[in-house]
Amino acid sequence: MALPVRFGLNVDPHGAGLPAAARIAEIADTAGLEYVGVQDHPYNADFVDTLTLITWLAAGTRSVRFFPNVANLPLRPPAMLAKQAASIDVLSGGRFELGLGAGAFPDGVTGMGGPRRTRGEARAALGEAIDIIRASWAGRPFAAGGTHYTVPGVRPGPVPAHDIGIWLGVIGPKAVRLVGAKADGWSVSSSYVPPRQLPGLNAIITESAQEAGRDPGELTRLYNVAGAIAQQDGDALNGPVARWVETLTVLHTDYGMNTFVFWPVRDRERQCRVFAEEVVPAVREQLKNG
Repeated sequence: MALPVRFGLNVDPHGAGLPAAARIAEIADTAGLEYVGVQDHPYNADFVDTLTLITWLAAGTRSVRFFPNVANLPLRPPAMLAKQAASIDVLSGGRFELGLGAGAFPDGVTGMGGPRRTRGEARAALGEAIDIIRASWAGRPFAAGGTHYTVPGVRPGPVPAHDIGIWLGVIGPKAVRLVGAKADGWSVSSSYVPPRQLPGLNAIITESAQEAGRDPGELTRLYNVAGAIAQQDGDALNGPVARWVETLTVLHTDYGMNTFVFWPVRDRERQCRVFAEEVVPAVREQLKNG
């Protein structure tokens, strides 16, 4: 079953920009967009805590859903992260999804007391964490022991208000197999994975989902698109509204992505409003008629 195409806006957790963050979340909410994403880099001294910010933003909105883009697993132990995610979901009325990453910027992670892991270790830890998080959300006492995480006696709660999705922020061929095998979606950025790489990685996700007996059509495939909406036509992610409509339509029809989160590189509030009020309706109409 293919998922509908969905859209969202990025909010930065910069401590000096909290009023702007609230206004951007309101733009997404009132325009009928589905998501607001917030990056998670706890070692950045200028950032407030991402999960706390999401809770605050959710309290000021009605329908838009929120997700960390993506939560830094090495600094957020999975049993506790599961509790935080479920709590936000309950408080927001079922409007939280869990973007989850293996942990970028290792110096920042270790500087805050987190582990330094190889790529293989990070993948293994991510797989163990998914199992612990899902077991926590089931609401029954459990124990789990692995190489990276051991939880000898969890009494979990609360149970989430809805079936929270786990979207992995991974980019390597080996890591994306975990998306199809265990997760509910993939969250990747245009700055790290250009469009030409998407078909190959999507094929791996589809194959791993099929091998696990899962429907690959039910996986969120989220593309964070960084650029600017401008009068002058530059490239696929820098140009007028019509160029953006064409780009996002092609990224869906030809490249298999079904969710787009806009990261404006300048003039953020105005750009977000143009994206929400002009680009998104035009893309939806194009896909409806195409």
